[in-house]
Amino acid sequence: MILLQAYFLVLDDIMDNSQTRRGKPCWFRLPKVGLIAINDGLVLRSQISRIFRRYFRGKSYYVDLLDLFNEVEIQTTSGQLLDQITTNEGRKDLNKYNVHVYRRIVEYKTAYYSFYLPVACALLLFDESLDNYAQVKHILVEMGVYFQSQDDYLDCFGEPEIIGKIGSDIEDFKCSWLFVQALERADEKQKGVLFENYGKSDPACVAKVKDLYNELHLQRVFSEYERESYEKLISAIEAQPNEAVRAVLKSFLHKIYKRSK
Repeated sequence: MILLQAYFLVLDDIMDNSQTRRGKPCWFRLPKVGLIAINDGLVLRSQISRIFRRYFRGKSYYVDLLDLFNEVEIQTTSGQLLDQITTNEGRKDLNKYNVHVYRRIVEYKTAYYSFYLPVACALLLFDESLDNYAQVKHILVEMGVYFQSQDDYLDCFGEPEIIGKIGSDIEDFKCSWLFVQALERADEKQKGVLFENYGKSDPACVAKVKDLYNELHLQRVFSEYERESYEKLISAIEAQPNEAVRAVLKSFLHKIYKRSK
């Protein structure tokens, strides 16, 4: 799973033209790497099948494990494609960004590989059928949507030293949680400010967008969203009959919640 995430992030940073990752320059930003990073990402991905073959071949869950990884990779790359297509469309018309479009992107791009995959792998290794854990899958996907919404919030309001990267969603025309929330709440004059300045690298334009986010009280809006999300997830987790599964889900949720505190 670490290799899969590294593969996704190396290529994602290139596509987003990002500057930093985990507090250091993105891999492709290193002078001796550049676009060789694309092949490095493919090398990381190719090792997954070799690891599976070496350690799991002959196990009863071997085929299911391969199918799971393949399916999650399809979901994640589809989410990344949606993100890129939506961003290109947003450059033409920002009105195309909305909550439904946003959720579809983050569900596929983030939720499945970051949250559902590790738990599903553990269940398979214990010879459990994933068909019996549909509600657990739903909880993990919702957790992933919450996580990405929080990540978008921190991209704007978090400290780079703490979150490990320099936020660039505003400059990159991203269909972010903050933007779609702002668009829902802005009047015509505020929308004019938003459309005029969003997606520009000029620090003055970025500052105007952030000022508008503050004017619309989006920090308070996020706090309320976070509280509601946490309470709903905790309630759904408590309803799970398996004690071990409950413990894992609570651990995931608490780690997410602490990030914005």
